[in-house]
Amino acid sequence: MRTTGIELNTRRRGFAEAVELVSSMRFAISLLTVVAIASIIGTVLKQSEPMPNYVNQFGPFWFEVFAKLGLYSVYSSWWFLLILVILIVSTALCVVRNAPKMLRDMRSWREQVREESLRNFHHKTEWSAPLAGATLAAQTADRLRHAGYAVKLVDKDGGTLVAAKKGAGNKFGYIFAHTAIIVILLGGMLDSELPVKFQQWFLGKTPFGGSGVIADIPAQHRLSVSNPTFRGNTLIAEGQTSNTALLPQASGVLVQELPFSIKLEKFHIDFYSTGMPKLFASDVIVHDPETGKTFPATIKVNHPLIYKGVAVYQSSFEDGGSKLKLTGFPMSGATDKAFQIDGTVGSATELKQGGETWSVEWSGFRPFNVENVAANQDARAVAKNTSFNEQFAATLGKASGSAARTGDDKDLKNVGPSVQYKLRDKTGQAREFLNYMQPVTLEGAQVYLAGVRSNPQENFSFLRIPADDDYSVRTWMRLRAALADPALRAEAAKRYAERALPPEQRKQGELMRQLEESAGRTLAIFAGEGGRGGFAGVSQFLEKIPPAEQEKAANIFMKMLNGALWELWQAANARAGLAPVEPTESHGRYLQLATNALSDSVFYGAPVYLQLEEFQEVKASVLQLTRSPGKSIVYLGCLLLVAGVFAMFYIRERRMWVWVRDVDGGAHALMAMSTQRKTLDFEREFDDLKVKLPQPA
Repeated sequence: MRTTGIELNTRRRGFAEAVELVSSMRFAISLLTVVAIASIIGTVLKQSEPMPNYVNQFGPFWFEVFAKLGLYSVYSSWWFLLILVILIVSTALCVVRNAPKMLRDMRSWREQVREESLRNFHHKTEWSAPLAGATLAAQTADRLRHAGYAVKLVDKDGGTLVAAKKGAGNKFGYIFAHTAIIVILLGGMLDSELPVKFQQWFLGKTPFGGSGVIADIPAQHRLSVSNPTFRGNTLIAEGQTSNTALLPQASGVLVQELPFSIKLEKFHIDFYSTGMPKLFASDVIVHDPETGKTFPATIKVNHPLIYKGVAVYQSSFEDGGSKLKLTGFPMSGATDKAFQIDGTVGSATELKQGGETWSVEWSGFRPFNVENVAANQDARAVAKNTSFNEQFAATLGKASGSAARTGDDKDLKNVGPSVQYKLRDKTGQAREFLNYMQPVTLEGAQVYLAGVRSNPQENFSFLRIPADDDYSVRTWMRLRAALADPALRAEAAKRYAERALPPEQRKQGELMRQLEESAGRTLAIFAGEGGRGGFAGVSQFLEKIPPAEQEKAANIFMKMLNGALWELWQAANARAGLAPVEPTESHGRYLQLATNALSDSVFYGAPVYLQLEEFQEVKASVLQLTRSPGKSIVYLGCLLLVAGVFAMFYIRERRMWVWVRDVDGGAHALMAMSTQRKTLDFEREFDDLKVKLPQPA
């Protein structure tokens, strides 16, 4: 079947209309609007975070929806890059269509204008002079040149046309501005992840999602030294060397080979009094395997090292594998036997406790922590000797990522080293813990802070274990184990009954037995026999009592609990071969804090408490490495954009025509002037020329 001319014309017309649409301003504005919305999303939503963070933040359903839309890496998503490509094509078509016409118009003198059409201009004037027409035309041309105009004399039938123009470079503004958009987008795409995505799409490169030694990662997960652009990070511990950078991807990382290696000699860090880093820098040795060149350098914040087209920035710092020695204490069962455990930050240690196996993942260590320990600004409301309701309502306190950083009143102190770790069970479930090495003084009492949280999005909640006379947690651990021991609870109940009853009433066996049973039952409820334990268990017990009698029962219960716990403390010391506890005010205060901590420990959710004893700190520097050849292209585009904007807004195109013809006794001149934007300056210039041009020579 043959194609008719009508069909060909229709196709051509359709293609021309499509080109006109793509190169139109409304199409470009629509694309820019989408780019602006995407940029807002990329600014509000943190980009390239670990995927579990997004699951915790949005939930499984919306996580999948946002993942399919590519919102977790907006600027490298296929649709965003496609929009940029279309925008480049649209702008390029616009320049191709309009630039030639603009250049022709800039060169044109528009000399085909007729005298009759000049009379229709809004800005026009006429005058006569006792000169020949050619002389008047030459005089007018000279005066226009003196005013900064380019002038051309054109002989016409019946006269001479003086064509003048000024500010024709205004149209360069349009060309420069649109070309700048193309140049900036090309430079930005060159520095984007597009080259890396291209290698994944067509060269078989895939992210590595496992773990292990970087040197053992296969070649399909590695990018060569010739990779034109990348942005990655490397972590180097003191004394170690790195010649690779890791590029984070949604499903893992890509390993970028570097054209040189970096060895971290020393990491320096200074802090403000608030604990915030003031200065950190890395002393490094750079080795070039190609030339054998080796040289030292210091990388600081805002002072990068640039070598072989790769910029190395000081990004942050981490622990480089500090060596830790800790003492573990059981947090369940009737034993308080301590054990030793060692760890290295960044690794994991197997822990066997209570017939189960756990994995301790050492995630962080800080040699000092500046915290706000102001009185009345504690991380949680301490249970006080007021009413029972206040005491059993006390649970693990909330803190904003530190032991006690709330409120406006500041009492900043260095509370010493801390260790952070995850305790993972055999099912893979984990809780995160943050323990301080030294006791912290809160409300006049020294306590050890033991933080816990279920996921990284939460703030740490802190269990406060009171420090004993030896500034340790061993007394509290002994008391906790005694509370879990039925035999010691029975002995403590018997001691309490003997101490609570006068000598003449002790002989009444039934009364003695009832009081002993009540004390034993009180300790059992607080220990969690048949319930949750702590003040929460007490609350459940009191709910079974008629409301009118609950307050009275609570007071009796608390009085008996305090007395029974005191005797439990004495019994625990006796079994350990220690001297009896003296009934002093400080020991009474200690027992109160210990009781609160015993109640709170129900929510701690860990089989052990690990106390840091010794450490050997190893610092590590996090360096960001970038290769961005598009940076120079973007700078060129910015210069073009500035020049274009300046030309469009500050250069005004003006055109003038003066039609000169001979008349009796001299010559007559008709002048008309036009501009694209009528401004006050234009009006003043027209009025000035209207006066100067007719003046006699």
